[in-house]
Amino acid sequence: MLTKTEEKIIGYAKNPAGGLKIAALGGGTGLSTLLRGLKLYTDNLTAIVTVADNGGSSGMLREDLGLLPPGDIRNCILALADAEPLMNDLLNYRFKDGRLSGQNFGNLLIAAMAAVSENFADAVRKVSKVLAVKGDVLPVSLQNLQIGARLSDGSVILGESEIGNRPPLPDNPIVEVYMEPAHSAVLPEAIAALRNADVIVLGPGSLYTSIIPHLLFAEIREVIAASKAPRVLVSNIMTQPAETLGYDAARHLSAILQHARRSSAKGFLDYMIVNNAWIDQRLIERYQLQSAIPVLADRNAVETLGICMVDAPLACVSNGLLRHDHTVLARTILRLALERPGLRHE
Repeated sequence: MLTKTEEKIIGYAKNPAGGLKIAALGGGTGLSTLLRGLKLYTDNLTAIVTVADNGGSSGMLREDLGLLPPGDIRNCILALADAEPLMNDLLNYRFKDGRLSGQNFGNLLIAAMAAVSENFADAVRKVSKVLAVKGDVLPVSLQNLQIGARLSDGSVILGESEIGNRPPLPDNPIVEVYMEPAHSAVLPEAIAALRNADVIVLGPGSLYTSIIPHLLFAEIREVIAASKAPRVLVSNIMTQPAETLGYDAARHLSAILQHARRSSAKGFLDYMIVNNAWIDQRLIERYQLQSAIPVLADRNAVETLGICMVDAPLACVSNGLLRHDHTVLARTILRLALERPGLRHE
């Protein structure tokens, strides 16, 4: 016999137009994976995406055209789009020859739309409309900002790509990330989406270059702290050598709280979802060659920081890589929201 929560989740799958209003913050592949799961249960999604990327095709367009980086935006649009496989392949196509070598067609489409639109956010809305996106994809800011990282030896690295590609140095971890300009403005629609959300989700994604950059905006910190909605942090499955070498779940959370300027998660985050699925030892060994290991989660260490830790079998293998199972992740988030007393959607 189904529980009341299970019945509601099935109901949302049948009628996603009536689903919860969910605001998700992040970037990279983590956010697009999350969106692929959540869109099965709600059309009322808002993806708030980092705009500090300065590498690859996005970096080239940013440098050549003064455009905000479109790569993470493109991935989120595709995750929420009702697009045919051929269109998906087209928008992900990367030119291999000539002057366009290295450029991604989807990024070029967004760049062209930006040239005939009022601003970058307007361009993203128009591309989303063309691709029949269910929900909204928003850049967190319209300002041309950069992020930098201060390391324990006092040195500084400027640029998201440079931070994410630095050598794995266990004796010289990241101490802090910062934003330039320091007081960049948040897109008002992003604040409105967070304020009106039934659920707020952070992650999964690169800790210092996809998740924490959102918390460098005072307005975002304030609206999350003031929200009565369930606030969920999704832990990564594996560490990243350039950013989180040797980190466990508690250390991930501690870094987030540091940048949120809080000593405890209480009153800021409610749940941290961690993986408890078995991972094949051969896959672990392959990741270890790249200085990456599973993110271990000690319940006492996590919950001492003022948050409820939730286990779920999140890990799955896609094209030989460990990824979050987007359906399991989405259903876990919905269950937490629906079982929380006083959910606004009710």
